[in-house]
Parts: sequence; structure tokens; C-alpha cells
Amino acid sequence: MDFSIAAILAQDGITSGAIYALLALALVLVFSVTRVIFIPQGEFVAFGALSLAAIQSGKFPQSASLLLAFGLLCMAKEVVAVLRASTRQTNTGNGKALAYAAGKLVVAPLAIWLLARNVTAQDWPLFAQVLLALVIVIPMGPMIYRLAYQPLAEASTLVLLIVSVGVHFALTGLGLVMFGAEGSRTTAFSDARFEIGAMQISGQSLVVIAVSALLIAALYFYFERSLSGKALRATAVNRLGAQLVGIGTTQAGRLAFTLAAAMGALCGVLIAPMTTVYYDGGFLIGLKGFVGAIVGGLVSYPVAAAGALLVGLLESYSSYWASAYKEVIVFTLIIPVLLWRSLSSKHSDEDEE
Repeated sequence: MDFSIAAILAQDGITSGAIYALLALALVLVFSVTRVIFIPQGEFVAFGALSLAAIQSGKFPQSASLLLAFGLLCMAKEVVAVLRASTRQTNTGNGKALAYAAGKLVVAPLAIWLLARNVTAQDWPLFAQVLLALVIVIPMGPMIYRLAYQPLAEASTLVLLIVSVGVHFALTGLGLVMFGAEGSRTTAFSDARFEIGAMQISGQSLVVIAVSALLIAALYFYFERSLSGKALRATAVNRLGAQLVGIGTTQAGRLAFTLAAAMGALCGVLIAPMTTVYYDGGFLIGLKGFVGAIVGGLVSYPVAAAGALLVGLLESYSSYWASAYKEVIVFTLIIPVLLWRSLSSKHSDEDEE
């Protein structure tokens, strides 16, 4: 291997690692706030990519119908909850709450569905197409939390893991129904090529790395400076303590799932021009982000991001030396990390109480 090949592999590894870093951060965020190991994270990657591909090919993105269906189910849950908790003193408040919920869970998804159904976005600028795809996919995050996880918020981590597996299989099946078994690619954000000596750097790789770096920086400032970000951090540190000081853990969970869905869908949009994405292809991508999150112990954001970057580089160089075993090599990284953490950390029964 000469320097030029090593540099090309490093470029590919850093590009992939930037995507895995975003997914690792999303997984750490969701787990630290809700104790959910969010296995369906990869489905948001696939939905974001395939929704954009459908928009660019002039087809109706069926994910908009799924969004509307999720909204109607969430609205039905809100109505049932309000009817159960209604009292004479709170009838007015319940009416306002239902009206607000209807606007957010029914009217907004219906408006998105009508826009995607009746407007040909194929000729829109790329940024507008990406925005439409994100608007379709991102609201599914808090809706899935309402439907699947919120009723079990106080359950054990094992129960939440089982639910995650079920949600993953359900979304994978829905993805097959909506998008079919064929893979898709989207238009590249940049076709530019930059030469540095004997090495060529693609503009698409620079876009992926730049967007990932900006988003990670934005998340840092969000958690450090904003009130909602500090509330998420407080919930992650001590869920019971956050409840005692008035922080709504349910709202924190919805916000965490919203951010995770946004990062997943954005990752799908970023990688779609570089690789063919299938309805079930997001799972493997999300699993590599999970390896990075495991390196960070599902707790540390910087270590998770560094671990995800390591996964990207390991995958890239493994594809050169032993392409048939690159997935095995990447996932084998979990074993020494888990062994080291099991030997160096003390057992905690906090989740079993």
C-alpha cells in the first residue's frame, strides 16, 4: 500500500466515520435520556434517503402516508388519555389541549401529505427537496416515542430493548411496503474534485464531513447554552432528580427522539448520493454507529464520536486488506471494548429499582 492509496482509504474512512459519529451521538442521547437502546435508528437513515430519492424521481414519497398514519394513532391516544383524565374543573383545558394536539398530530401531517401528494417537487432546488424529505421523516421520531415507548417509560431496560427490536422489525416491513426492494441513489450535493498532490478529494465527502462537524458543534452549543438542552442533560444525569425540579421527562424523551430522528434522516440524505440505499440498509449503518456508541459506553458523547470515527477508518482499511471480512472486523471491535468496560466498571442496580 502506497501513500496515495492510504490517503484515499483515510478519506473514505473519515467520511463514513462522520456519519457513524452522528448516529452514535443520537444513540447516546436517546439512551441517556430514556434508557432506550434505539435499534430503529437505522430506519430513519433509510427513510430519509429513500424519501429524497422518491421526491427527486417525481414519485410520491409513501413515508408521508406513514407520517399521517402515525399522527392519527397518536391523536387517538391523546383523545383516550384526555377522556380518562377529564374532570369538571379541567374541561376547558382539555379542549385546548386536544385542539393543540389535533393541530400538531393531524393538521400538520395532513398538510405535509397534501403537499407531497399534489406538488411536483422534482424540479425544486436540491435544498428544498432535502427540506421536504426531512419534514416528512423527522416528526416520526416523537410519534414513535408516544406510541411505543412513552407508555413503558418506567419499564426495565430489557423490556425497552425488546420493544426496540419489535419497532425495528415493524419499520423495516413498512419500509419494504413503501419503497419496494429496489435500492436508490440521489443527486450529489457537489460534483467537484479537488487534487492535493496525487490524492483526489470529492466535494461530496467534504460536504458530509462539514455538515457532520457543524451539526456536532451545534449540538454542543445546544446542550451547553439552551434551556431545553440543559434539561436534557439533567434528565440524562438523574431522571428522578429532573422530575423533582419540574423537568418533564416525557417532554425530554420526545425531544430526544426528535433529535435522533433528525440526525438519522440527515445521515440518510448525506450518504444517499454515495451509496445505494435499500429499505433495510439503514440497520447495518445504524449498527456501526452503535459500535461507536458502545466505545463511549452509551454515556460519553466525545468518546462515542471518536469511537465512530475509529469504526469508519477500521472499515475502510479492512475493505482493502480483507474486504470479505470487513464487517466481521468492525463488529469484533465490540468484544474487547465490552470486556474492558465489564472489568473496569462497577455493577449498578439503578435500573432494576
